[in-house]
Formats: sequence, C-alpha cells, structure tokens
Amino acid sequence: MTDDRWLFAWALGSVALGGASLLVPLYVVSLGGDAVALGALAAVAALAAVPGALVVGRLADRTERRRGYVVAALVAVGATLLALPFVDSVAVVVAANGVVWLAAAAAAPVLTLLVTVGAPEREWPTRFGVLNTYQGWGWVGGLAGGLAWTTTGAQTGSPLLTRRTFFLACGIAALVAAALAVRWLPPEPGRERSPRRIARALARTRRFNVRGATFPFWPSRTYWSLRTVDPRRLAGRLSTALGLTYVAVALAFTGFAAFFAPLPLFLTDAAGFDSGTVFGLYLASSLGSALLYVGAGRLASRADPSLVLVGGLSARAVLFPAVALLAGAGAAVGTGATLGLAALVFAGVGATWAVITVVVTTVLTGLAPDGSKGEVLGVYGALAGLAGTVGSVLGGVVAGWGYLAAFGTAGGLVACGVVVLLVGRRLAGPTPVSAAGNELATGSERSADQSTGDGTD
Repeated sequence: MTDDRWLFAWALGSVALGGASLLVPLYVVSLGGDAVALGALAAVAALAAVPGALVVGRLADRTERRRGYVVAALVAVGATLLALPFVDSVAVVVAANGVVWLAAAAAAPVLTLLVTVGAPEREWPTRFGVLNTYQGWGWVGGLAGGLAWTTTGAQTGSPLLTRRTFFLACGIAALVAAALAVRWLPPEPGRERSPRRIARALARTRRFNVRGATFPFWPSRTYWSLRTVDPRRLAGRLSTALGLTYVAVALAFTGFAAFFAPLPLFLTDAAGFDSGTVFGLYLASSLGSALLYVGAGRLASRADPSLVLVGGLSARAVLFPAVALLAGAGAAVGTGATLGLAALVFAGVGATWAVITVVVTTVLTGLAPDGSKGEVLGVYGALAGLAGTVGSVLGGVVAGWGYLAAFGTAGGLVACGVVVLLVGRRLAGPTPVSAAGNELATGSERSADQSTGDGTD
C-alpha cells in the first residue's frame, strides 16, 4: 500500500505555482511592462521548461538521490518568489520567472518516477492520474487564493503592494511544501523502470491539464517520451495524416501562446479589470476545463476523435478574437454584464482546452504506427513547447499594433490548424480510436471515481 502524504506537499507547491502563473505577468504590468515584455516573459518560461525537464530528468535517472531534485525545485521556486517583490526591473523579473518554471519542470520527470513507488506496472496509469489530480487542483487553488488575496488587498488601495505580499505567500507555501517533501517523499524507486515502459504507461493515461487552460507550457510527459524517440525510425514510418496532424498541432499551440502572452495586460489595461477580477477569470477558465475532462474522454471514445478535435479548435478560433471585444463592452452593456460575459468566454476557453488536450492525444495515438505511441506523444510535447515559445513572442509583438490584431492572429493560427487537420482527415479517413484512446476515455472515469473528480497532467 502506497503512502500518498507526499502528494499533499506537491499539491501545496502547485498552489504556489498556480498563483505565480498569473501573479508574475500582473507584476510585470505593475512595473510598466508592455505586451512585448509579456511575450518575452512567456517565451522564456516556455524555453526554460522543456530543457529543464530533459536535463534534470537525465541527471535524476543516473543518480540515486532523486528525492533531492524535487526538494531543490521547491526551494528554488520558493526562494525566487520571495525575492521577486523586491525586484523593480522587468528584465530581472523575466529571468527570475524562467528560473521558477525551469525548476518546476525539472521536478516533473522525477515525480513521475516517485509516484510509481510500490505500485505494479499495471497500476501506473492510475498512479499518474492521482499525481495529476493533486497537482492540478493545487494549481486551481493557487488561482483561487490569488482571487481572494487580491480582492481583499484591494481595500488597501495599492495593487502593487497586494501583488508583492501575495508573492510572499506563494513563496512561503513553496518552502513549506519543500519541508513537507523532505519528511514525506517516498524512497528512491531504483532504476528498474525503463523509459519505454513509463512512456507506454503515460500514453495510456488520460491527459488532463488544468494548467494548460491558462498556461500552456508544461512538459510533463516530454522527457519520458523523448527518451524513447528514434527520429530516423519514426520518420520512416510517419504517415501523411500524422505529419499533417503535427503541423496542425504546431499552428494551434502557436495560436494558444499568442493569445495568452498579452492577455493579462489586455485585461488590466484595455478591459479595465482589477487584479482580483483577472484571477477570477483565469479561475473560471481552469474550472471550465476541469469540469469537462470526463465528458471529453467519453466523447472521444464514442465519436470520430478528429471531428471532435476540429470542433474544439474551431471554438477557440472564434473565442480568442471575441475576447478583444470586451474592451468596449462596458460602455455598451454595463460593467456587470461585461464581467458576466467575460466569465462565460473564459469558461468557454477552458472548456475547449478540456476537449483539445484529451482528444488530440487520442487522435495522435490512433494515427501512430504500432509500437510508436510513446514516440509520437514525445514529438507532440516537443512541438507544443517550441510553438509556445514562438507564439509568445509573436503575440507580444502583434499586440503592440492592437489587441484585436493579436487575438485575431491567434484565432487565425488556430483556424489554419483546423484546415490542415481537415486535409489530413480527408487523406486518411476517420481517425480510429486506438486502445490508448479507449484507455484514455475509460481511465478518465476510473480516476474520477478514485480521486476528486478530475485529473490534470
């Protein structure tokens, strides 16, 4: 029987990360940062995340002190967040944010190992779901904490002071999580768990990602999947339909990043929302995705997954530019109605993420050659990370011309991904629901029963 107390420690660390994911962009805005600065902030985070997972994952796999990497990551996150309130330079904040997400991503492959301690291989997908549940709801808790903190702090009349004190709260949470992790982390799992077996188990696990609803750069599976990738072998077996799906994914994720990078500045500057309202909108997006993962998994097992994916992407292509209309909505329909409309739009953005993140995995595994599912998902993770970097810079630059241009560009990129996906479907026919896809859907119901209702990846 496994002792899961350490998962509470990581959940507390995820609270700090969830709060910081929006707090740092808002702090950059407070310091006078523009859309280009926010694009650089997101791009550096995306650039740091994948190498962090790959480099530290390799090191952890070769040593016998893997627990130390998790503790060190939490300490690095906590110390950086505690230092940020005393920084007045946007460039330094951008660099420090890169450290936060490098540390967080570096812990991901080690956590994947630790969660399997004491569990037979057949139970690994369930164990991954348990880990995902704790860290995903911790992330949501961080956004909820930001909502409560900034709403209460607004009474002081100093948004900058409120944001700085919330940094201290997030930093303390990460350090407390590190202390609890020292006491509760399970023993070292040994080296018998091969990357290929772990990648295969991950391919069977539902891909829930509450973070991706508001922060689309998290390489949780990239390390293990890329450990098994043989580029030459995969290239020789790459079908036209799978190649076009990769192109569609790259376009869509570039659009996602181009939308989210300048979004905090738009909400505070153009739409006129305060920090508490912005946290509330991001929370609505995350909850919108969390509540629909199970339904998305069921839909993916009953309908043509490629058409479901087309639907989810098409909805985002419309919702992204629609957000720009919130800037002038207050004068037309009133502040209260504008806020309600914004909440609905953000919940819709989150709901589409639930569909996309579950169904894209089903589509890819259905198109994957036999024995290559882990490799196919590894390439997907790498593409998503690269697209996040490019899209963040693009979104920040285009937002300098206007938010409608930025969000329209984001929606246009996603729409282009839809077109490419439809061309691939026409060439290949309906996407089969693979065994991994069925496991994805049925596993979603199992993990919903065994945990709090939703898992995240």
